[in-house]
Amino acid sequence: MTRAGAVAAALVAAVVASAAPAAAGPSPAPEAARDAAPRVQRADTVVGTGTPASCTSRAVVRAVARGGVIAFDCGPDPVTIAMKRTAKVVNTSAKVVLDGGGTVTLDGRGQRRILYMNTCDRAQVWTTSHCNDQAEPLLVVKRMRLARGNASAEAVGSDEGGGGGGAIFARGGRLRIVDSHFVDNRCARTGPDVGGAAVRVFDQYADRPVVVRRSSFTGGRCSNGSALSSIGVSWRVTGSTFTGNRAVGRGANPARPGTPGGGSGGAIYMDGDDIHLVLEDSTLTGNRAREGGGAIFFVSNDRSGTLTIRGSELVDNPSDGFETIPGIFFLGAGRTVTDSVVR
Repeated sequence: MTRAGAVAAALVAAVVASAAPAAAGPSPAPEAARDAAPRVQRADTVVGTGTPASCTSRAVVRAVARGGVIAFDCGPDPVTIAMKRTAKVVNTSAKVVLDGGGTVTLDGRGQRRILYMNTCDRAQVWTTSHCNDQAEPLLVVKRMRLARGNASAEAVGSDEGGGGGGAIFARGGRLRIVDSHFVDNRCARTGPDVGGAAVRVFDQYADRPVVVRRSSFTGGRCSNGSALSSIGVSWRVTGSTFTGNRAVGRGANPARPGTPGGGSGGAIYMDGDDIHLVLEDSTLTGNRAREGGGAIFFVSNDRSGTLTIRGSELVDNPSDGFETIPGIFFLGAGRTVTDSVVR
């Protein structure tokens, strides 16, 4: 059996073992089961052959282009893979699941974006006539660490990300982030609507929300939204932490005369029409915006969007320019805050 085959077999064995009935005690509730440790999936591709040296940027790029479930076999210790190229999803893939097992860091070295999906990019294969609204690919980033991604070199306003999404840029399809960590990512420092030092998203299938669970975003720097940024997209964020992110642009949106624009949403920046943010059991502290919304900037242009905050703590997120409540600038249909601290 090949090394990759042995690893895949081991993963299958782990699934079978985890499925065995417990000796005693009640069955967990469905919600508890969803929040348990992530289910092991059988790998279609294994990056590495058991040593750190075998886990290369080239192997990651090829695995992402191939699609399917991607696991890593880089040895027992945490490993950092220096990305020499951006890993790009090919749109003929039904799904691309990157599962780092909690030990793998993809490092953009401050030079490039780490991961890219764009259903409207012909170079990645245009599979439908409605590329802005298609169900596939499904991109899942699970138990990964993405550090020092940088989209600053991307031309602002381009179809390939426009200076946003230092770690991940996603347009079309569906995106999920689970048990992952984003550290010191960067994108363009100025511009009224550019954003997403960690993650930038356009156009999700059927307007379904991007799902973020049990993840952290630290040390991002961008014009706007230095953790998450989107246009026309909703989010559901659960059990996650945002700390030390900074929106460093200047002049807001639209840009004031004589300024380059930007500087809003220290952690999260959302713009569009019928958009919705649900933030649950999460913590946002120590984020800052030069303009509006030290933690969250949310503008629903047609005033149909909603913001829901439950069981969360948003503390010490200064807005140097403007806010509607501490750390938040909100324009939309309704804002609901329950069992939370916002100050």
